[in-house]
Amino acid sequence: MKKLISSIQDIWKIEELRNKIILTLGLMVVYRLAAQVPLPGIDPTQLSGIASKTQDGLLGLLNAFTGGAFARASVMALGIMPYISASIVVQLMGIAVPYLQKLQKEGESGRKKINQITRWLTIAILLIQAPAYIVSLPTLGIPESAFLLGHGPLFYFSSILLLTTGTVFAMWLGEKITDKGIGNGISLLIMIGIIARFPASFAQEFTSKITQSNGGLIMILIEIVIWFVVIFLTIMLVTAVRKIQVQYARRTVAGNIQDVAGARQYIPLKLNSSGVMPIIFAQALMFVPGLLASSENSVLKSFGVAFTDMFGFWYNLLFAVLIIIFSYFYTAITIPTNKMADDLKRGGGFVPGIRPGKDTGDYLDTILSRITLPGSIFLAALAILPAIFVKTGVQPGWAMFYGGTSLLIMVGVAIDTLQQINAHLLNRHYDGLMKAGSKRKLQY
Repeated sequence: MKKLISSIQDIWKIEELRNKIILTLGLMVVYRLAAQVPLPGIDPTQLSGIASKTQDGLLGLLNAFTGGAFARASVMALGIMPYISASIVVQLMGIAVPYLQKLQKEGESGRKKINQITRWLTIAILLIQAPAYIVSLPTLGIPESAFLLGHGPLFYFSSILLLTTGTVFAMWLGEKITDKGIGNGISLLIMIGIIARFPASFAQEFTSKITQSNGGLIMILIEIVIWFVVIFLTIMLVTAVRKIQVQYARRTVAGNIQDVAGARQYIPLKLNSSGVMPIIFAQALMFVPGLLASSENSVLKSFGVAFTDMFGFWYNLLFAVLIIIFSYFYTAITIPTNKMADDLKRGGGFVPGIRPGKDTGDYLDTILSRITLPGSIFLAALAILPAIFVKTGVQPGWAMFYGGTSLLIMVGVAIDTLQQINAHLLNRHYDGLMKAGSKRKLQY
């Protein structure tokens, strides 16, 4: 505890780091305040219908990512998710589109152009999602009396414009946090939206256990202990790496070529190289079987109904299989083992016992494929944990914090932000917040 207090004091002593953290917290507060502003022409006192329909299921997940703004019909109802969708599309297009591949190799200038393309694609996605959201509001449970301006052209135009502006503003806030603050701004905005749902979800679970005699305080305590265990396992999944030993016969030091016999380094291959992306891809596809529930064909309808329950057996079985498949797919397209082998060869490095070049690329690909299997299975198990806990009597809102996208994002973003703070502390010759950092020897 003393070390933690000392580290916090060290953070406050570094003016640059202190200003970055204050700016980051301030911009996140602005984002949360904007999420409370309802769309003009909608009575916020009559939104109980949409709130009840977004308690769980896929709509509940979308509402969690926006910090409840989706259920409030807020100007931030679509949150930062259109930008995330655009980023994924641009990333996937980078595999097949030569122009994007060229930009990826141009360094900082290419990155700026790709970011600009992503912004324009975000607006294009918004011009589809914003009207769809406005049109779907009555079916989500908002009564006609809640539309104070009716459903005229003025209401549609103003609402679409404000929803688009809200997402663009959130995108700007995220980029400002990344540039001037601490951590990845877009990820932090998603995380703060998820955390905003935590108090209400826990209160709902606490009330359920106390008032309905479902175990009382003892059961609440057990659930909290299990929750911390799941968080610990998630941290292990996010940080676990397989170190591939690399040896350099010659290294360039301060402009001079020196023979460094036996100098060794490591290539860290992550157990879960794809992060949370397989879950996002799988959830996007899980909308498709559910659409069959409205089919007139009895066979297709019964098949679709089986996949409409987010906490059902068949939904989660297919969900887990898709996560494993997408883990391999996303790892294959984002980890260029052949390029890693070529860069290693040009740098004068080699894996002991493996020929440089193609053989090294094949070796790295084999190792990556082997560690991706347990990583993808672990990721799939983590993704379906909320459904398992719901079956044991846990409230759906609280169960969402036991795994899946929400927990992975919170843990991943928290670790990334702590690592950046740690780097600032170590650069100023302070002990870091994280264990590995505090043991690092500083070179003067």
